[in-house]
Amino acid sequence: MDQLLQALVALAIIVGAGFTLIGSVGLARLPDFYMRLHAPTKATTLGVGAILFGSVLYTMVTLGSFSLHEILITVFLFFTAPVSAHMMIRSALHLELKQSTATRGKPWPHGRPGER
Repeated sequence: MDQLLQALVALAIIVGAGFTLIGSVGLARLPDFYMRLHAPTKATTLGVGAILFGSVLYTMVTLGSFSLHEILITVFLFFTAPVSAHMMIRSALHLELKQSTATRGKPWPHGRPGER
């Protein structure tokens, strides 16, 4: 049973590292702000969550109890990442940052957000 838990921890860390790498590459390679923000908020959040899940499993096996710090970090991450991404997108729309032609979506119909 111990080897099974070690395999689960290793799998969670590898999956998390893969998603974090994909999010980081997306941040560096995508053409505009809107696309660049999408990569880290989705992939990297899932990657860090998987790494923290592996860490919680490892701590649970070695110490025999849950680590409150790791659980709080996970909860804080999953609550703050979407909110901060939403606020950055709203700011970018307000500042009317340029969009790549590959970015889908329509411009605001009546000028800037909040000026309706």
